[in-house]
Amino acid sequence: MYMAGMRQSRVMDSVLCALSLLAAAMALAADRFVSGIDDLPLMPGLEEVDGSVLVFSKPEGRIIEVTARGAVTRETVRAFYDRTLPELGWRRQEAGGWQRENEILRFDMRDDQKGLVVQFSLTPR
Repeated sequence: MYMAGMRQSRVMDSVLCALSLLAAAMALAADRFVSGIDDLPLMPGLEEVDGSVLVFSKPEGRIIEVTARGAVTRETVRAFYDRTLPELGWRRQEAGGWQRENEILRFDMRDDQKGLVVQFSLTPR
């Protein structure tokens, strides 16, 4: 009886340790956002391309373009943002892209020799 209790305790300790590590990894991932778009998380596995950030403000709103790249799949990117964007107030548009208040967010994807390239574009509605 005593050995079974110790074994169960070790299993619980291992599970708690694994959950703590997972929570820490998620917290780190959540701290990364697309430059210029403060509340748009950068999906884990993507890295911004140096010098790719374009920010332009005009009376109708802001225009921001950012390029990121990573060894990820289109399906993974779509799944991440399909799950994440609604939680941040974005609504999917029939014509593609996402809308929140007076802004439209789009992301285009293409493959290159270094992985998948994701072009984020934020424009006024």
